[in-house]
Amino acid sequence: MTAILFDTADGVAKITLNRPEVLNSFNRPMARELSDALRRVGTDSTLRAVLLTGAGRGFCAGQDLAEAAPKDGPIPDLGDIVRDSYNPVIRAIRTLEKPVVCAVNGVAAGAGANLALACDILFASRDASFIQSFSKIGVIPDSGGTFLLPRIVGLHRATVLTMLAEKLSAEQAREWGMVYQVCDPDSLIEMAFATAKQLASQPTRGLGLTKRGFNRSLGVDLDSQLDFEEELQREAGRTADYAEGVRAFLEKRKPTFKGE
Repeated sequence: MTAILFDTADGVAKITLNRPEVLNSFNRPMARELSDALRRVGTDSTLRAVLLTGAGRGFCAGQDLAEAAPKDGPIPDLGDIVRDSYNPVIRAIRTLEKPVVCAVNGVAAGAGANLALACDILFASRDASFIQSFSKIGVIPDSGGTFLLPRIVGLHRATVLTMLAEKLSAEQAREWGMVYQVCDPDSLIEMAFATAKQLASQPTRGLGLTKRGFNRSLGVDLDSQLDFEEELQREAGRTADYAEGVRAFLEKRKPTFKGE
């Protein structure tokens, strides 16, 4: 059984983590397949948004301990696993200049929680939960956790979540700014897909440039970022979508964007 399901419709690539028997916990094959799927989206101009979700009753339970802590044989180098599995996936999501919508359908634990936080817009089922479970086994938050979580919820809340490994409900995660919308389980995918489809019809070159700007802003001062905004706006102003947007505004009609 493939570890990733890949379907397309209406300009949206739906990527489903597909190891439901272990709550979609990560191993190296699944990480490689997910990275490959994201690269495929990046090179296909007909795909203009992503919807990421999980099969079964969980979104992603983090690292598969059968790989990281086998019963027989030596424990592998965890740094190697982070380098080879998680870092490429997080980089692929953050550098993909197309919107990535995440639908968290159940537990999102450890690396699974941080995988969700790396996405651009996050929906969660009312049954979903988030837990930074790393401290329970004596390791640190990876998959961008030490970078993204404090910036989303603040340093103190991030410290509480990681050191105490407290579970957050979907509603509390929304209150803390981690989740955009909480949905009934039966409507989660429908609502998340509708948003991904809407984004796919928008000027996705401009959305991608916006994402590039946000990424860079996390590590520079205001003066440097203002200069970078000048560069991004110059690039945006040369796109076909910008020309179409202006024409549609002047002609008082709905624009037809092509992501070009």
